[in-house]
Amino acid sequence: MTPIPLDTLNAASAQDFVAALADIFEHSPWAAEAVASARPFGSVAALRDAMVAAVRAAGPERQRALLAAHPDLAGKAARAGDLTASSTAEQASAGLDRLSEDEYAAFHRLNDAYRGKHGIPFIVCVRRHTKASILRQFERRLASDSAAEHETALAEVFRIAALRLDQTIQAPDRLPLAGRLSTHVLDTHGGTPARGIPVTLYELGPGEARRVVATAVTNHDGRTDAPLIGGRPVPIGTYELVFTVAAYFAGRGVPLADPPFLDAVPLRFAVAEAEGHYHVPLLVTPWSFSTYRGS
Repeated sequence: MTPIPLDTLNAASAQDFVAALADIFEHSPWAAEAVASARPFGSVAALRDAMVAAVRAAGPERQRALLAAHPDLAGKAARAGDLTASSTAEQASAGLDRLSEDEYAAFHRLNDAYRGKHGIPFIVCVRRHTKASILRQFERRLASDSAAEHETALAEVFRIAALRLDQTIQAPDRLPLAGRLSTHVLDTHGGTPARGIPVTLYELGPGEARRVVATAVTNHDGRTDAPLIGGRPVPIGTYELVFTVAAYFAGRGVPLADPPFLDAVPLRFAVAEAEGHYHVPLLVTPWSFSTYRGS
């Protein structure tokens, strides 16, 4: 989808303005209708704040209807392909479109338990989470009371809406929604950045599940040409970076054992701040390695 310039939205008819923003809040175009007369907006942040204020002012019944408009995660509508385009993309971002039958059953059980206790669907901004993190959120929030869950669900809806606005609108400002995950490799044996190291980033799931998120090769600075994750939230969860180092040292003429002591070096770490900046470097020799969290 091509983003719409904010100036174009400000100049559009009320009907076109509402149509463009109808699904920023799931199946709730009234949120856009409520702010159409407040134009022009000077920034996407001002538009976001106005829409959030409209939902806050709508009252408990309309808020509850907004919450009820959200689909279950990995639910029947998702499996049948009946979600909105935004919801489909969001659930796919966390791998919820690629679950095993046992995982679908687990989500079904948790969805039913949550609805049974709180009377609303479980809502979480899935772009900020891995599958494992979503399941932890499910278990934690099942123990919460329903009044608190109403507020938590609204807060998650506002996160979802902000990310949708950020994708929908082209404006001079950007909402502070994106994190970053990057790396570099320093050859501490040779005292130089390590060029040509293959790097693979995995997302680790429940049990032994793992999913490739990104692959890259380090450049002359020992860095990847672009962040491994950038321009979006870094989903909360556990990751592993694997660096293939033996061929690099062999290419530099370093005598290595057969097989080499270090071939592929794994670094396992966790992300707790989806909008945080994580830099996970590798400092390596043919016989040792270390890391730290940078930013």
